[in-house]
Amino acid sequence: MATIQIKTEIPGPRSIALMKRREAAVPRAPYNTIPVFAASAEGATITDVDGNRYIDFAGGIGCLNIGHQAPRVTAAIKDQLEKHLHLCFAVTPYEGYVAVAEKLNALAPGNFAKKTIVLNTGAEAVENAVKIARAYTKRPAIICFEDAFHGRTLMAMSLTSKAHPYKAGFEPFASDVYRIPFAYEYRAEGETTAEAFAHHLENAFKRYVAAESVAAVIAEPVLGEGGFVIPPRDYFKALHAICRKHGILFIADEVQSGFARTGKWFASEHFGIEPDLITTAKSLGGGMPIAAVTGRAEIMDAPAVGGLGGTFCGHPLSCAAALAAIDTIEKDGLLARSTALGKHFEKRARSWQQKWQLVGDIRGLGGMCAIELVRNADTREPADTETKQIAEFCYKHGLVTITAGTFNNVIRILVPLVISEAQFDEGLDVIEAALAAVAEKKQPALSHA
Repeated sequence: MATIQIKTEIPGPRSIALMKRREAAVPRAPYNTIPVFAASAEGATITDVDGNRYIDFAGGIGCLNIGHQAPRVTAAIKDQLEKHLHLCFAVTPYEGYVAVAEKLNALAPGNFAKKTIVLNTGAEAVENAVKIARAYTKRPAIICFEDAFHGRTLMAMSLTSKAHPYKAGFEPFASDVYRIPFAYEYRAEGETTAEAFAHHLENAFKRYVAAESVAAVIAEPVLGEGGFVIPPRDYFKALHAICRKHGILFIADEVQSGFARTGKWFASEHFGIEPDLITTAKSLGGGMPIAAVTGRAEIMDAPAVGGLGGTFCGHPLSCAAALAAIDTIEKDGLLARSTALGKHFEKRARSWQQKWQLVGDIRGLGGMCAIELVRNADTREPADTETKQIAEFCYKHGLVTITAGTFNNVIRILVPLVISEAQFDEGLDVIEAALAAVAEKKQPALSHA
């Protein structure tokens, strides 16, 4: 492990001054992971207003798989600025929106006709996927999962599992939403086969809602905010079969897991399934806000003309950025890069697991990796306080990380896939030092620059 360096006091005086302005002008609810203000960013690094450099393991919460200021994206945005800024696709259509839809139809799993609606955010994509599923099936109910996260708007928040901070105080929620356990092997009791986990869906038809009333089952192929939980490989095939049996649509929420994050375009591909509907956002835009719902053509055509849309949906700048982001993933080999980063992370993290009881579980799919921290390897008591301490250590030593998990005890890796080997190892060195500091109750040797 390399010696960890600190350049200056963090947060610096300019960040402290800006935070005072933020507290006076902005409500408390929007959360800030770290108390420093960014001034610039490039590739996999961020520089704050005080000149401190950070390696970015958060990637704008998974929005920057192709890195900050990706050259093709910035060039495409500049080119589009010379043409037109906003028209509204509902009034005057333009080619960029159609081109994004064509590209997503071609990339999404399934050898069948597809169509795509382009939107603004992941939550909006989820809301629209539910609307489309209900319009097609003429059924009201939606089944979702424990530990899921689908967004913060009404239906998306209703589908989200975690009470604090996402749901508390915002009741009542949308009706006809039913929740079942996810295939969380590390925290499961009893049988942990794919079939045993999938049986929760059949039980739901007996206990909560009739199968013939269910429009769709919605699931993240890999849980995002829930802790980067990866189910058994045959789990979604089993769920998919149950859905088919009862005429229920399957919606894959790929907002965080799509666009090379797991080593494939979509995490669904790892599980051998062809979802009826797929929601996308985050890294689709390469740093610009854009989202989509892609699905079987006959399902997508179910809502009436004028039934879906929005003022800024498929904004011209975002569409140009999305096409350039997809082009970057294809031409720069970022699918393979994601897989390589995941393998490298796992090799190092397994050594931490052998060294410290604090490291309870190591898991990952391509570059979508996580460490679940526990106070006791046998009881698996969540180490939430320790996780917070590790995250704080990281940013004070030049690494931006974000946590996750229903129990606030997971460190997740969402590093831009363009990160260099040296930068990646430097970031992992910081995490290792943080684990040592917390697990062994002592500070590792530091070198002050």
